Amino acid sequence: MTDAFDRWTQNRTVRSLGTNSGSAPLAFQGWHHFKEAFPPELIRRAIDEDRAQVGSCLDPFGGSGTTALACQFLDVASTTVEVNPFLTDVIRAKICTYEADELVSNLGSVLRASRLFERHDLEAQFCGLPGTFLEPGLDGRWLFSRDCAAEVGALASAISELRREDHVRFFRVILGGILVELSNATVNGKGRRYRRNWQDRQSNARDVRVAFSARASDAIAEVHKHRHRPMPETRVIEGDAREVALGTSHDVAVFSPPYPNSFDYTDVYNIELWMLGYLKDTADNQRLRQSTLTSHVQLLREYSKPPEGSERLDTIVDELLNVQDRLWSRWIPAMVGGYFADMMGLLDRVADALRPGGTCWMVVGDSRYAAVHIPTAEILSQLVVQRGWSIELMDPFRSMRSSAQQGGRDELAETLVVTRRTGS
Repeated sequence: MTDAFDRWTQNRTVRSLGTNSGSAPLAFQGWHHFKEAFPPELIRRAIDEDRAQVGSCLDPFGGSGTTALACQFLDVASTTVEVNPFLTDVIRAKICTYEADELVSNLGSVLRASRLFERHDLEAQFCGLPGTFLEPGLDGRWLFSRDCAAEVGALASAISELRREDHVRFFRVILGGILVELSNATVNGKGRRYRRNWQDRQSNARDVRVAFSARASDAIAEVHKHRHRPMPETRVIEGDAREVALGTSHDVAVFSPPYPNSFDYTDVYNIELWMLGYLKDTADNQRLRQSTLTSHVQLLREYSKPPEGSERLDTIVDELLNVQDRLWSRWIPAMVGGYFADMMGLLDRVADALRPGGTCWMVVGDSRYAAVHIPTAEILSQLVVQRGWSIELMDPFRSMRSSAQQGGRDELAETLVVTRRTGS
């Protein structure tokens, strides 16, 4: 069934299967901005090109929920795993069905009830927040003015009093989707930085209410428009894909793992995680970071040894060790080796979850440290062949910009790697 999918995507032109950037926006994507999410057209291609009819799809790195939502529109069952609790709620909110009239009524209730909540004791309301979040902040910097934070807190409190869990989740996700734009910072795939002249553009309570009401109204309209889409079995699991049960007999797996670029993707979403109460203290933050793939060096951890089977990886780790004194973190060589160890452990689990002959579609990206290039797709391809996968396709479809330290040139490949599980 593709009619529902075509109505959703409107047969748009996609510039690259690695990103939605540059393509016409789709319903549900505006609930929360995900600059680096791959487009749903990749899911359709993976399903269309499979040798057998696809009845079940697996995504161990759920992110924005593209796989789960696209599978719904294509009438394919799916299992999605996501370690970030806020993103897990984003995915669950997108795939749920709602009565638009009930959401409209609850939106009004939230806006009315939020006016009744006390706003004077922000420290108690946001207990445990890092010191940089609320005015006056630390060293003269903060993310939210007190007026803005008070309104966010009032809306969050009103949302929590709704009777239906799915409605609570829906409106919490919508509130989370406006937090970054209301803050004094900008966030992209590489972290957070303060806006230029941020001191002169402080958001206030009215800004919060207007943005929340508008975003919620748009989302409700999209829910209503696509209320008749197929509803196959759609499982969303919160947890570490290296540990949770992935199920069995999936026909295809489609995902984009974190890249070995030393960025802690938890930081990209820590405004939503802290302001909405998913994180209560630094221990919560540490536990979440420990549950993420070994792609960063922002916390002390034990790094697994590099897997055997790739001469290129062995050479690169040696090269990184030789320039260790020039790296911004001495742990980068161990992180790179641990990253590929994690990836191979994960792919072993994906292989067990796929039917014989099932395919795995991965969007992966290269990295560079002190002029040492990490060709992720090439290394993974060497490693998976040693474990019984066959390589069906390696398509470098996009060039990413390197870091400023490396000149900022478009030279790091982002590659679609398609492998097939062999054996009976």
